Amino acid sequence: MARNIYLVTNRTHIDKASFPVIDAHNHLWGNWQVDRVIKTMDEVGVASYCDVTGNVMIEFGGGGYRIKPGDMAGFLENCSLKYPDRFYCFTMSGFAHPADELLFTDHRRFVDECILTLNDHVRQGAKGLKILKELGLHYRDSSGELINCDDDRLAPIWEEAGRLKIPVLIHQADPSGFFEPVNRENEHYESLIKFPSWSFSDPKFPRKIDLLKRRDDLVKKHPDTTFILPHFANYAENINYVSDFLDECPNAYIDFSARLDELGRQPYSAREFFIRHQNRIIFGSDMPANIDSSAEMYRTYFRFLETYDESFYSPDYDGTFERARWPICGIGLPKEVLKKIYFENIIKIIPSLGSVNNFTLK
Repeated sequence: MARNIYLVTNRTHIDKASFPVIDAHNHLWGNWQVDRVIKTMDEVGVASYCDVTGNVMIEFGGGGYRIKPGDMAGFLENCSLKYPDRFYCFTMSGFAHPADELLFTDHRRFVDECILTLNDHVRQGAKGLKILKELGLHYRDSSGELINCDDDRLAPIWEEAGRLKIPVLIHQADPSGFFEPVNRENEHYESLIKFPSWSFSDPKFPRKIDLLKRRDDLVKKHPDTTFILPHFANYAENINYVSDFLDECPNAYIDFSARLDELGRQPYSAREFFIRHQNRIIFGSDMPANIDSSAEMYRTYFRFLETYDESFYSPDYDGTFERARWPICGIGLPKEVLKKIYFENIIKIIPSLGSVNNFTLK
């Protein structure tokens, strides 16, 4: 896609966000380059950084991402102990599992062990439970049947998260184009060529709307558990749907990680949504903070939130700027809304994040 090389527009330069930022949805992307992450955080004003997959290592590769073995000890040693209060993590508990293997043969044993591991990781400092999109798309039981997120056999896990007062960050579905044929009429064609494992057009996969409805049912079934729905609840193409869902489910929050492209092309509706639901939105980027473009990545998020700049480009899913999908516009949020999104809302969910060294959260 050609960039708008002849268009003359205002460009607001932002070194740091207007308030300290808690990046509540990210990964360490398969390495311990924590010093580089800290350098980026300090450069742009990110106070704290959540590795939502603290007991595994996730990295880009294989036409998408790969899950590598890991454990909480590695995170504690390399991050939270080395840089107190700058990092925290979620755990995948028993869901840290290869997608091409059965999730369980005995569901009762799986659930019991998952709950034991979850409690152990929370005692070690994990702040929440992370569920990747493999649940509902890949994981199967001993009968070979696909396991859906609202499967009643898994219900005790969500209830335990509620009892522990930790949020469940659950990824269900993906951009709508990921479920359509991979051809040049698909607006995500280039993304799916770059990351072919993210294509779910094959009829063996559930349809996007079915995944979302099951997730919505899950949230409604467990009103005492807090759910964070990443990537604008994975329906940034339909802002009204997400708005109605938040109105209906007070135990649900969203982040907008990796969806600036979708939201920035509908800035009027996005701005109205962010103001209306300002108490239910948390900041997350879900993009590497240890690469050369990381500072620009964060500053693009801040530019989207804080300015009315027009026709600029969001980072790609891997945090680079080598490929542009379409131009976006900023939504110019008021300061009181920015403050909630940047850090206040996630502290409301996880109060222990309220004391962050080296930054004044006010």
